[in-house]
Amino acid sequence: MCGIAGIFHTRGAAPVDPARVETMCDAIVHRGPDGQGVWIAPGVGLGFRRLAIIDLAGSPQPMASADGRAMLVFNGEIYNFRELRAELSNTGAKFRTDGDGEVILAAWQRWGVDCLSRLHGMFAFALYDLDQRTLLLARDRLGVKPLHMATLADGSVIFGSELKQLL
Repeated sequence: MCGIAGIFHTRGAAPVDPARVETMCDAIVHRGPDGQGVWIAPGVGLGFRRLAIIDLAGSPQPMASADGRAMLVFNGEIYNFRELRAELSNTGAKFRTDGDGEVILAAWQRWGVDCLSRLHGMFAFALYDLDQRTLLLARDRLGVKPLHMATLADGSVIFGSELKQLL
């Protein structure tokens, strides 16, 4: 099932308390018994609870792009990831894992936000672009994989797979 969580400060690179992101992840421990990961940078924190389905040994999250310029937390499954991976490989993309999360990162770097129309599956993800200092929150067209978000009084955005993570 997996679950994601995070905080993004829209008004600058204010520090994110790792304990806050960990608490958001602890609230959904039932969604991912196979591991937890938290990544913090100035102004952003991403968290993940893992239930391994594809690439059982690999694909740890939060996951960095091959060039380290983007970070991803992802819940779901991209049904056409093998086809996208082959297409991206033909354009020079390099992959370190066999999972679909890395394909999302490469697709973002190749096609930008247009990558969303190419992703077929059920998913919710947060992708942070370190160069642009932007956060993309996305989910599948039908909302099969939930993604809840809220804007706080200080302008920060918090998000998670379950509503209780935002409380």
